[in-house]
Amino acid sequence: MNTELVFNPTRLKLARERRALTIKALAESIDMTTRTLSAYENISKNKNSSPPPPSTLKKIAQVLNYPESFFYGENIEEIDSECVSFRSMKAMKASQKNAALRAAEIAETLFNPWLEANFELPATDLCNFRESEIESPETAARVLRGKWGLGELPIKNMIHLLEAKGVKVFSLEEKNKEVDAFSFWKKDTAFIFLNTQKSAERSRFDAAHELGHLVLHKHGIQVSEETDVRKDMNEETGKEKNKRAVEREADRFASAFLMPESSVRANAPSFVTIENLIQLKKFWNVSVASLVRRLFDLNLITEWHYRSLNIEMSKRGMLKKEPEGIAKEKSQILDKVFKSLWQEGITRNHIAHELNLPVDEIDQLTFNLAFIGKTIKGTPHRQTINKSQPTLHLVKN
Repeated sequence: MNTELVFNPTRLKLARERRALTIKALAESIDMTTRTLSAYENISKNKNSSPPPPSTLKKIAQVLNYPESFFYGENIEEIDSECVSFRSMKAMKASQKNAALRAAEIAETLFNPWLEANFELPATDLCNFRESEIESPETAARVLRGKWGLGELPIKNMIHLLEAKGVKVFSLEEKNKEVDAFSFWKKDTAFIFLNTQKSAERSRFDAAHELGHLVLHKHGIQVSEETDVRKDMNEETGKEKNKRAVEREADRFASAFLMPESSVRANAPSFVTIENLIQLKKFWNVSVASLVRRLFDLNLITEWHYRSLNIEMSKRGMLKKEPEGIAKEKSQILDKVFKSLWQEGITRNHIAHELNLPVDEIDQLTFNLAFIGKTIKGTPHRQTINKSQPTLHLVKN
């Protein structure tokens, strides 16, 4: 270990929370008092505290499965949770939320800058409807489709579309379904994180939902006219109401973006049944439940019919397992990146080593696409960007 490097307590906290461990749990696993470990994490606040000795740091690194070098890096900027859209806050534990945010910080501060330094990536091409006069989320979806030249056509691959428009899309493997997906802006860069535990149809809707947040609620949740926190006697209650309101807006945007009104009206059957919906959903690559809701919102089925269809879906177990599911979508950009690196003999181990990260963090952020280079040996080359080339490529010095 290079003794000239300075221990960074913020990275210790990040790694601990990334592994969803409390201070007490980590302290017990390395036979240390909670007070001592807490002191290590708060060295910057207490001038009398000392960094952990090398032998202790080695134990911590082993338990957290992080390289010791990780704890000597620069600060990793913390993401403001108020600017992040989490879909199901009530069902999510604080440890799950923190673990997901720490993954996003690793992606935003370490991995994405590495990608941008080595590859030419698409520029951001999104709208900002937050301050616009757009009347509704449905209108916003229609305007954005027009801007991107999509017309009324079904979207073949949501992740590929988002990446082509400059959105940074990464995966999450949190081993739980409480963390659906989330998104945020970092200056002029948009990020979306998708939970790979979800069905392909649900993940597509999540991606469209998060796109809705990015274009409707840029840089955090806004106070809408229908729910003004300032008019609520209880501020926390007002915030919760507003949170639900913006989530509904993002849902409406996603529904309209994936299933344009004219297209749905033109293709909807005269009498809707579960059987014909299972076939029809393949046209837009959405879940049966999403399609049923869209038909109801467009007044193509009655409320009674809508409830009956939901009861039938529940009885058939379709709300837990999508019938005739489609293949899961993955990143096109990351696929190209790792195939290019693979040809250069650069593996995910090289990337992890350069970024001082555990290999599993690279895998979990990249839809496991980095796994392709696991057995390829070679010497990594220093890469630069050739700005004259508009497409994704890797250029050696």
